[in-house]
Amino acid sequence: MATDDTEAARVLRVVEVIEETPEAHSVVFEIPDDAQAAFEFTPGQFLTLAVPSTETGIAARCYSLSSAPHTGIHQITVKRTADGYASNWICDNLSAGDTIRVLPPSGIFTPKDLNADFLLFAAGSGITPVISIARSALETGSGKVVLFYANRDEKSVIFAQALADLASKYTDRFVLVHWLESVQGLPTPQHLQHFASHFLSYTAFACGPAPFMKGAIEALKALDFPRERRHQEKFVSLGGNPFGDVEEMQAAQATIKEADDHDEEDDAKSTVEGPISVEVELDGQTHIFDDWDGKKLLLEFFEEKGLEAPYSCREGNCSACACVVTEGEVTMDHNEVLDADDLADGIRLVCQARAASQTLKISYNG
Repeated sequence: MATDDTEAARVLRVVEVIEETPEAHSVVFEIPDDAQAAFEFTPGQFLTLAVPSTETGIAARCYSLSSAPHTGIHQITVKRTADGYASNWICDNLSAGDTIRVLPPSGIFTPKDLNADFLLFAAGSGITPVISIARSALETGSGKVVLFYANRDEKSVIFAQALADLASKYTDRFVLVHWLESVQGLPTPQHLQHFASHFLSYTAFACGPAPFMKGAIEALKALDFPRERRHQEKFVSLGGNPFGDVEEMQAAQATIKEADDHDEEDDAKSTVEGPISVEVELDGQTHIFDDWDGKKLLLEFFEEKGLEAPYSCREGNCSACACVVTEGEVTMDHNEVLDADDLADGIRLVCQARAASQTLKISYNG
């Protein structure tokens, strides 16, 4: 779903906290009636939470939804990390009845057709968005689902019972393979390639630690899986505050620029002169503008025009604002998540985009 500004953040009440494993907790939120539309989501998306911090006020962190949309449940699952302030705070402090600020769902790690056949790779807490995709496909779609799930040992397996129940219920459509490092060692790209070679026509999704995802994607590339049928989730910690007052921050930045006697045109990184024509496809509608100066970030321009363009971090550190450029080009000030394949496919981060052509067409619809 799109988020138009930081006003879209809502204070949500925690309904339940479930201990999935000693290291992983699921948090279920209550969505108020007037926020139901804004918090609609598709399997594979994430929520951004404002975790309280004594050092920075908040630590904004993204956590994937592990529930399936058709159930009407909004549940994230958080696994502790050794030095992870936010993950440990959530597991140690959140309980039923507590409240926390949350941005609406975002992310493009989502299937286009739940009736497709899916080859899913997950490791550790990477199962979180993957189980949402698996459940959605099995319970509302018609295709087959194959899941390769790697963990350190048996007690580390998140959703062990839920996955076993799915395997029991959908015996003709669901293949579940557990890989335990304590028994089999770390899975190599060769292991993953051999496994994937039996499912060459499937659509693949991979989520987990970086080395695991790299191995999975290498395996799929070696098997000539086309780019449109292989997907990987990417997160980095957010350094900024997407919950702050955007207008206030922009005003402060403008004041600093004036004080330093900077001209906005001098600071701009656009490679073309405005006005620039922009055509954008968003939520099934096409919008056309012919007055983008190209210097202002494209997300800020859309916000001025009243578009509910999606975003989360505003720093190029997540994929929430990603779009596909179908005509023209933009430059990006910063990019931490898109790889060479993404860029070759025309995927760009709108929160970091400035004009590099006189006309531009983009789509948020994939």
